[in-house]
Amino acid sequence: MSEKPSRNEEEYFARQDAERLQKLRETADKERIAAERKSHYMKCPKCGADLTHEERHGIEIDRCPECQGMWFDHGETEQMLASQDAGGVGKIFQSIFRGVKAKPADNE
Repeated sequence: MSEKPSRNEEEYFARQDAERLQKLRETADKERIAAERKSHYMKCPKCGADLTHEERHGIEIDRCPECQGMWFDHGETEQMLASQDAGGVGKIFQSIFRGVKAKPADNE
């Protein structure tokens, strides 16, 4: 005698399968996101080359050996401004950081 599974049993197993599939999808999504982040880590946003660490004024910044771009992590711009004097480069950094366009020099 073969017994036919009850409707409740079918629903139970269908729900179990759906939960397993959902967990597999979530795990696959997390792994995909982690792999994508890893592929972009320490890459130049402009040209994609590997960035190198360089120390300037006691602050470690990221520099691209290909396009010579300099990239600052969170807080490094503020540290650079704090270490600069109020002249030349310090004023340019301050104006860029504040979003204000730097005034051209009188001799330009």
